[in-house]
Amino acid sequence: MALRDVLLSIAQTPHRLRRRALVTWTPAQETSEVMDRSGARMKRRLEWYDLVGLGVGGMLGAGVFVTTGRVARDTAGPAVFVSYVIAGVSALLSSFCYAEFSVRVPAAGGAFSYLRVTFGELVGFFGGANILMEYVLSNAAVARSFTDYLASTFGVTEPDAWRIQVGGIAKGYNALDFPAVALILVLTLCLCYSTKESSMLNMVITVFHLLFFVFIILAGMWNGSAGNLVRPHGFAPYGVGGVLDGAAIVYFSYIGYDSASTMAEEIRDPARALPVGIAGSVLVVSALYCLMSVALCVMLPYNEIAESAPFSSAFGEKAGWEWAGSVVGAGASLGIVASLLVAMLGQARYLCVIARARLVPAWLAKVHPSTGTPMNATIFLGLCTASIALFTELQIVFEMISIGTLVVFYLVANALIYHRYAKLGANRSLHVLVFLLLLTLSSLGFSLSRRINGQCRWGMALFGATSIAVTTIFHFTVQQEMAEPPSEWTVPLMPWPAAASVFLNVFLMTTLKMMSFQRFGLWSLVIIVFYVCYGVHSTYTAEENETVNAMIHHANMVMS
Repeated sequence: MALRDVLLSIAQTPHRLRRRALVTWTPAQETSEVMDRSGARMKRRLEWYDLVGLGVGGMLGAGVFVTTGRVARDTAGPAVFVSYVIAGVSALLSSFCYAEFSVRVPAAGGAFSYLRVTFGELVGFFGGANILMEYVLSNAAVARSFTDYLASTFGVTEPDAWRIQVGGIAKGYNALDFPAVALILVLTLCLCYSTKESSMLNMVITVFHLLFFVFIILAGMWNGSAGNLVRPHGFAPYGVGGVLDGAAIVYFSYIGYDSASTMAEEIRDPARALPVGIAGSVLVVSALYCLMSVALCVMLPYNEIAESAPFSSAFGEKAGWEWAGSVVGAGASLGIVASLLVAMLGQARYLCVIARARLVPAWLAKVHPSTGTPMNATIFLGLCTASIALFTELQIVFEMISIGTLVVFYLVANALIYHRYAKLGANRSLHVLVFLLLLTLSSLGFSLSRRINGQCRWGMALFGATSIAVTTIFHFTVQQEMAEPPSEWTVPLMPWPAAASVFLNVFLMTTLKMMSFQRFGLWSLVIIVFYVCYGVHSTYTAEENETVNAMIHHANMVMS
């Protein structure tokens, strides 16, 4: 591109932002002409049970093996299972929103596609880039935890025994993890080959992993003592605040169910399979997470739980059950492989669809004609994930993960309400937007009231009642104006589930540390700068060229 063209583009940036930032696509366009930009189509070879297996496999392993021990010891105590209940309810409500959108917009873009067809290109890119960062970081964290559990399988308890310490690099980045890198690269090759075969591999691993979960739950309960749930400082030693803070951290465990929504282009019957796969997998995994966390806490007092590979260490301290530590290490490693496989499957599809929208280089959107997989996106993100897993310690990654996921789930819940009542219904957009603003502000007021001097009960009561009141008023003012619901699956009792999802996501965000918000703010700035400097110009130029080509084609047709 000539310097003159570059300067012209920069000068036209405000105009192009006005033209592109709020432009939306219809679901029909998203699943036809936008999908065609990948060249070959992804192959529809998956059934509903593949989706359930992917949903369960994507979540099992990541959270319970990576975060449970840390949260039980340092944040929530034995009440960590209550943290899982709270996070699970929030995830279930969000999964309902994803399920309805995935039926309406059966594209591989997940949250990116849902936000783009509702709020426009800028919000869609902001949400898509955030969830993409969450995937890459969480996958790096899970891959590093794989090394811990694999080492414990062979009786090695030293956390960094299988990592190489390098001098001259800042602490937190100097423990090189080559087993994690090897795992990521092997899975990247598998995902490039075939989605169906990857799904079958995940299904086999997940079945064995479920049996392994049952073993841990039963063996943990058998070897544990209910007294450990209240020793040494009570059931909730860090108070209600610790339980709620723990819920925000373990929400990381539920990154994975939205991977199922990215399979929409590869499912043979999306309308039937997607709601079952997305919401059903969240219910199954929530129950298992709660039972696993209880089993861990009855085996040991919370302050004796190991930071690294806590389940293996807990069994290792039980006389006669040392062998179980190795079994737990092997099973956890297997589960982590499954969750990593599914998450990497989802992240590649997110990037592929963002590239279809021309917000990142178009070569990332290409689908390989013989394998039917987004090979370029898979390889690119595999290398990014491997690079982070090689250098970065778990705690540094954890601090950056949950907030982006919560923001995206918050946006999707808002988008469902707006899409249902403003785009499909007969309500004015302003009416719906005012409700969403009031709901967000009242949710924020409730959440911040809890943070002021411990608890500000009158503020919590006031803002909590306000949230309920505005939702009730909105429910009764729009109910009669709503257009007839479509024949596909929809979230029941709307707008209450989506409104509750908004409330819980805002609440959980306010429990995170300031460092999370600082890093999230920095990443958000990077996203906006990238969009202004590249994305908006790429999409504007492509649209302009398509318009000119269409006019030329029309003129040729008239002349002929």
